[in-house]
Amino acid sequence: MSNHGYTESLSFGGSGHIQGQQVVPFRTGSISLKLQLLHGNLVILVKEAKNLPNMDAFHKTLGDIVARLPGTGSNKITSDPYVTVSVARAVVGRTFVISNSENPVWEQHFDVPVAHYASQVHFVVKDSDVVGSQLIGVVAIPVEQIYSGMKVEGAYPILGSNGKPCKPGAALSLSIQYIPIEKLTFHNNGVGLDPDHQGVPGTYFPVRRGGKVTLYQDAHVPDGCLPSIKLDDNVEYEHGSCWQDMFDAISQARRLIYIVGWSVYHKVRLLRDGRTDCMLGDLLKNKSQEGVRVLLLVWDDPTSTSIMGYKTDGIMQTNDEETRRFFKHSSVQVLLCPRSAGKGSWVKKQEVGTIYTHHQKTVIVDADACHFRRKIIAFVGGLDLCLGRYDTPEHPIFRTLQTVHKDDNRNPTFSDRVVGCPRQPWHDLHSKIEGPAAYDILANFQERWLKASKPRGIQKLKAHDDALLKIERIPEIMGMADLPQSSEDDLEAWDVQVFRSIDSNSVRGFPENPKDASSMNLVCGKNVLIDMSIHAAYVKAIRAAQHFIYIENQYFLGSSYNWTLYSDLGANNLIPMEIALKIVNKIKANERFAVYIVIPMWPEGVPTSTPLQRILFWQHKTMQMMYEMIYKALLEAGLHNRYCPQDYLNFFCLGNREKPSGEESSAAKKINEANKKEANTPQALTRKNRPFMIYVHSKGMIVDDEYVIIGSANINQRSMEGTRDTEIAMGAFQPHHTWARKLSSPHGQIYGYRTSLWAEHIGFLEECFKQPESLECVQRVRSLSEQNWRQYVSDEITEMKGHLLRYPVEVDQTGKVNHLPGCATFPDVGGNILGDFTAIQENLTI
Repeated sequence: MSNHGYTESLSFGGSGHIQGQQVVPFRTGSISLKLQLLHGNLVILVKEAKNLPNMDAFHKTLGDIVARLPGTGSNKITSDPYVTVSVARAVVGRTFVISNSENPVWEQHFDVPVAHYASQVHFVVKDSDVVGSQLIGVVAIPVEQIYSGMKVEGAYPILGSNGKPCKPGAALSLSIQYIPIEKLTFHNNGVGLDPDHQGVPGTYFPVRRGGKVTLYQDAHVPDGCLPSIKLDDNVEYEHGSCWQDMFDAISQARRLIYIVGWSVYHKVRLLRDGRTDCMLGDLLKNKSQEGVRVLLLVWDDPTSTSIMGYKTDGIMQTNDEETRRFFKHSSVQVLLCPRSAGKGSWVKKQEVGTIYTHHQKTVIVDADACHFRRKIIAFVGGLDLCLGRYDTPEHPIFRTLQTVHKDDNRNPTFSDRVVGCPRQPWHDLHSKIEGPAAYDILANFQERWLKASKPRGIQKLKAHDDALLKIERIPEIMGMADLPQSSEDDLEAWDVQVFRSIDSNSVRGFPENPKDASSMNLVCGKNVLIDMSIHAAYVKAIRAAQHFIYIENQYFLGSSYNWTLYSDLGANNLIPMEIALKIVNKIKANERFAVYIVIPMWPEGVPTSTPLQRILFWQHKTMQMMYEMIYKALLEAGLHNRYCPQDYLNFFCLGNREKPSGEESSAAKKINEANKKEANTPQALTRKNRPFMIYVHSKGMIVDDEYVIIGSANINQRSMEGTRDTEIAMGAFQPHHTWARKLSSPHGQIYGYRTSLWAEHIGFLEECFKQPESLECVQRVRSLSEQNWRQYVSDEITEMKGHLLRYPVEVDQTGKVNHLPGCATFPDVGGNILGDFTAIQENLTI
């Protein structure tokens, strides 16, 4: 009988994490089992277990002792079993816990995407404790048994460490079927072929038809800043101006303004064209005084405080306490919302509350719907309403320091004095949604507000005033069902779907009984239900892609289960692996495919610091894994002498450099002469050489110029898992502007948006940019980025017309990723480009 203690490591995913690590501490089958690629979906039914051992009868853990203390409310008599499903040691599914049962019945279904090399699928049966869990036993299903696609089912002995049943008669009943990627209906049809308007299946919010989407780049786009772009039917693409539209929407609201942010700062000015000096806080106060319900739901940074006159700004500088104080005696209601772990151990609560955040960014208002009616519209994306975010496609670094950025100059790269130093330019993606999907974004706000405003402690004794407007009781505001239906012939209509990464500790409305989770397309963690639909949306879109993928994201790391080293890290999101496999499959089919990924040159902060060096290290491991897979595919196809890995996959960053005016040159010279001892510091070097990265804060992906995802979620474990940072995103396409409808490259709004972004980054447009998948386009864009990099690091200071830079790594013919010759660290600011890793692994940087 197995009585091994088992604690899921906080470093590798923990029991609350659906994508954590699952280490089986003993052999479960023949070592000769062949590793095979499972790429597709696993359809699993975990039925029941019989004759489980009573783990409490012989194994006393700290959790058992805690559970028996007065006031814990535990009635633990026997095992509290649950099952995790893992492939290549990465957890892909988890049942709910059944308390006090040696014969539990789950009848729980899973339909999970997999992209793993594995020899077995493990069903690990465990006993849940207050602290960690105990391993009861394992059922291992060889991959070779399911590889044909036939359903495998039965009752299997639950084996302990000695290879024998953990208890006589102990068995787990299950079924499992592997559906390979080529048999999934959308695999060869493109992401835009959705005649039944199903969207991404199995998600909390369904796809909504008949909407309208406005796509934004940066906070502001001045008139004439970007070139003219022609869409289908000779329609002119309109470059939206995000903060202008947001200011107008807030100003015109009559009933409600609901804002969600990682950071919301009352002093930020949305408009900087000289027409108004109105700050956000004053605008919101004025609207509130007009009778508009103004609610702010802002992440409560645990490191910022304001107690009896003692104030600290907090590590993340979110200004949450300052904003709360500004609105304190107004009718604007501000709710600072900590990231709570809910139930669980003290250690788990400390981890979640300290290192994870509420990261969503939405603005929801009522707007004119004609005929004296109002409707709900919503903004969603990567832009927080705080300092450091206002920027334009020119991304100035010095020349606006005394004008539009005079009171908004931040650069976290420098740990101290920043006089005369460049500002950190900011590039971001955002969107406005009109139509039914806007009401789903409203529902997200309502669910989060109700959870965060729930009375706690002594407040339970007081009457609780619910601040949310009940819009169904306001005839003026149209409900979702009241919105006019768009015609199938509407060429500009959108299908829009809202996705989230969030768990039941952050929203109200998820089922109390975990058995009901599947009915709302939620997954189970320990003591928590999880919405992981952002991850699902990315995976489906990548799998359906036929021609190219364009990504802009603040981070890019994951699929660590397939890394050569540190495969137990727990950064198990599938996105990098799915992209690599998409390219591999296209190479096998002898078809063109291209992936462009734009990331920051380094993560925000001091690039030599330990956390940033770790992120860069994980990023390098992700790149290396992908390029190695592509080279191997080229080698197997006999194309390794004809093509190189970068003919399919390229990483870029953004940067700018400004030639100084005479006045700026003399000012910089005086500063440097006054600080001769600091001649080789990042501050002095950037003042002298005048380059700086443009910080890519975007969180978006465009597939085949027909589908777009924009939101708050980064491509890392924090954003994708659902139990870490809370996130929101939208996925959208125009049914009349798809490959399936056009039988050629679609040139709808998404094409216009991608082309506009390229015009911003490259500085001009060329004909080959209309076919991003072509080898000509890939090589041209890479060549331009290399030219721009040489200009960025040149001894001669010149104005940069294009901002797109090669990411400063060299990828050789075999896919080996190294730093550029003679450039192991970032120019002027330092820090290893490939990162560095020392000490223990943790969850903060993945």
